[in-house]
Amino acid sequence: MKIILAGANGHLGRRLIEAIGSQHEIVAVVRSLSAAQLLIQLPCQVAIVAYSNHHQLTKAAQGCDLMINLTGIIKATRTNSYFQAHEETATALVAACQAAGVPRIIALGICGTSLSSSNACFRSRAAAEQVMCEGIPTTTILRVPMVLGEGDYASRALLKKSSRAFSLCFRSASLEQPVYAGDVIAALSRLLDVEAPGVLELAGPESLSRSSLIQRTAAVSRQGTVAVISIPLAVGLLMAYVLETLVSNPPVTRDMLGVLDHDDQTESDTAERLGISLTPLDKMLSLVG
Repeated sequence: MKIILAGANGHLGRRLIEAIGSQHEIVAVVRSLSAAQLLIQLPCQVAIVAYSNHHQLTKAAQGCDLMINLTGIIKATRTNSYFQAHEETATALVAACQAAGVPRIIALGICGTSLSSSNACFRSRAAAEQVMCEGIPTTTILRVPMVLGEGDYASRALLKKSSRAFSLCFRSASLEQPVYAGDVIAALSRLLDVEAPGVLELAGPESLSRSSLIQRTAAVSRQGTVAVISIPLAVGLLMAYVLETLVSNPPVTRDMLGVLDHDDQTESDTAERLGISLTPLDKMLSLVG
């Protein structure tokens, strides 16, 4: 199978290429030379293409049987808005698929996505999903919560919090349901052969509070005990508002905090439908630690 992969230079993109690159012909689409350099040693062809360049994007998609879209952000900036990262990108990818005759899209989304959400990121992602599903009706959206994988940002941040005697976090009672990156890759790999139009959700086997997750991570990694101090989300939102006002590229935004604060408590049969076994939480934490 020939696959065009958008968002190939991210953590999951690289893992996916490593997992399926020897069995399938992958055209990895990136937007810069620095992104392309991350893929040099991986089993794929690399195409540096601006998503706004319809001709180049269509050319990259020629002859492909499937598109995988891993693009998306949780923090918008003044130079990369949610609309640009999600709706504009989805529209460009769909147009390229239509022009090149690519019959199917598999896209990665995040749990909490909804057109009626008060959060701009969730609304934007939902609008992008709608563009893909309407433009290519066989599109599959695989929504996931926090993804933990070896060496990725989320895992490093969690390990850092669990290594302290005292850990500060916003609304520590919010629910997390982390899923192992390897399980997400297994699901995406299985979807290559299983057509499942519409939205699927894949979450880990346990939903627990953020404070419990930090403490569980400390126990699994033998870091000792950690006292989690919860800060009201309103404080974080106020801080983010000030940063948004004063800094052109703030480290955190109100919408980003809203995404991270989302309560994840998903029950679905996606893993069973795809024939994959979810990695237990303690094993997941030991793998990423």
